[in-house]
Amino acid sequence: MQKTVLRLIGLSVLAVSAPASAADPIEIGSQRQLFLDDHLVASQSGLQRTMHAPTKRGAVIRSPDPSKTIQTRSAPQWDPVAKLYKLWVIGIDQNLWESRDGLHWTPGAKSNIKIMLAIYDPNEPDLARRYKAPLLNRGFAVSPDGARWTRVEVDKIPSSDEGNFSFDPKHGLFIHTIKRGGPFGRSVAVATSRDFRDWKDYGVIFHADKFDQKLGRETISKRLADTSYQPTFHVDPKVWRVDVYNMGTFYYEGLYIGMPSMFHSTGMVPNYPNTDGFHVVKLVMSRDLKTWIRLGDRQAFIGPSRLGSGAYDLTQILCPSAPVLRDDELWFYYTGLKYRSTFIYKGKYPNGEHLRKPGLGNDFGAICLAVLRRDGFVSLDASAKTGTLVTKPFVLPPGKLHINANSRLGELKVELLDADGKSVAESEPDSTDTVRREVKWSQSTARAAMGRVGEATSLRVTMRNSQLYSFWFQK
Repeated sequence: MQKTVLRLIGLSVLAVSAPASAADPIEIGSQRQLFLDDHLVASQSGLQRTMHAPTKRGAVIRSPDPSKTIQTRSAPQWDPVAKLYKLWVIGIDQNLWESRDGLHWTPGAKSNIKIMLAIYDPNEPDLARRYKAPLLNRGFAVSPDGARWTRVEVDKIPSSDEGNFSFDPKHGLFIHTIKRGGPFGRSVAVATSRDFRDWKDYGVIFHADKFDQKLGRETISKRLADTSYQPTFHVDPKVWRVDVYNMGTFYYEGLYIGMPSMFHSTGMVPNYPNTDGFHVVKLVMSRDLKTWIRLGDRQAFIGPSRLGSGAYDLTQILCPSAPVLRDDELWFYYTGLKYRSTFIYKGKYPNGEHLRKPGLGNDFGAICLAVLRRDGFVSLDASAKTGTLVTKPFVLPPGKLHINANSRLGELKVELLDADGKSVAESEPDSTDTVRREVKWSQSTARAAMGRVGEATSLRVTMRNSQLYSFWFQK
C-alpha cells in the first residue's frame, strides 16, 4: 500500500459558519473520529500524518463489445429487495450491471433511459421513486428498480459532460457535483437537495490553482521521461496544464471526502478541440462542502499503473461517486483506460471511421476495483520514538471505546483525561493490527472510565511504531 506524508493546504472558496466556542466540549456521539484534519486534535508530538492509497485489485467489468469502451462514474448500490448490487456504466449499450458479491458482474435489465449516475434512496416511502438519478444538464429521473426510469418535473442543474452523485444519509442530503469552467479550466460545482425537488446551486466550489500548475508540470515531465508508463501521443509544453476533470464527493463519518480526477494536458490533438493527457486521482476533504483541504501533499490517491502490469488504468482514471463499505473495507469502483488519444485526427476514411494508431487494439477500458482499509485514508504515525496525541475535550458518549490502529510492531496505550487534564483511566498496552479493537481499561481504572459518561473528557494516546486511524464509542 502506498503512503504519503500529509501536509494540509486549505482552499477557501466560500464563507463558513462561525465555530463553536473553544471552551465548549465537542459532541461526537457514536461517530468515528478520523484524523484527516485537526478538528479534534489539541496537541501532538512525535507523530506524522500519512495518507494511504487503496490497493488495486484489477478489472471487475470489461466491455462485452471490444469496439466500445466501458466507463462509470457511479458507485454500486445495494438493493435490499433484490439482494444484489446495481451499477450503471456508460460507453456501451448495456447500461445496468448486477452482482451479488461485488466481484462477479452480469448484465441487468435493459434501461429505457441511459443513466450515468444513480443512488438507491432507503428513506423514500414511494417504491416507484427508490432510485434517483441526475440527467446531466437535462433534469432528473426516478425508478423503482434502476432500469425503468421516469423523468420528473425538476429544473436541470447546468453542467458540462461530467458529474457525480451521492447521498448523505445523516443529513438526508443529495449531493450532485458537476463540471463547470473555472480559473484554470475544468472545475467542480456542487448542488444539494433534501427532497430531490428543490436544489441549491452553490456554483464552483473546487478548482485547480497555481500550485497545481507548478506541480503538474513536474508530474508531466517525470512521466514523459519514465518509459515504464504509457506515453501520451501528443506533447507540447506550451499547453501543459492541470484542471479538475470531475470529483466524486461523499459523506463519511462527519466529513465530506472528495476524489478529484486531475487532468494533466500534454498536447493538442490535431483537428480535434481537446488535448491528450492523463489523470491522477487525489484526495481532499471538507466539513461543509464549501471549504476544501488538500490531503497527502497533493500526491496521488489513485495513480496510473505501469506498462506490463496487465492493468487498464495506464492513462485515464475517473473516480466513482463514492466507495462501497464491505465489512471493514472501502471498495472503490473506478474507470481505468489505457489511452486518452487513440486516434490520429488528420482526417477520416470515406466511411467515417478514424484512422487508429497502430498496435493499440480495441480492449482499452474497464471498470476497476481498489480496496482501502476502513477509515484508512489517513493515519497518525509514531516511529520507534514514542509519539503522543491529546484530543480536544469532548462529551464522553455512552458505550465502549474502540480504535482502528496498527501497533503490531510496537505498542499503543490510551488514557482518559478529565477537564483538568488529569488521567482518570488507563488502558492496557496493545500490540495488534485490528480495524476494530475494543480498548481494555486496567482493572484499577475501569470503573472510573465507565462513570464519566456525559462529562467533558479528552484522550491521550501514547504509541511507538504504530499507526492510529480512528476512534469511536460503541454501545
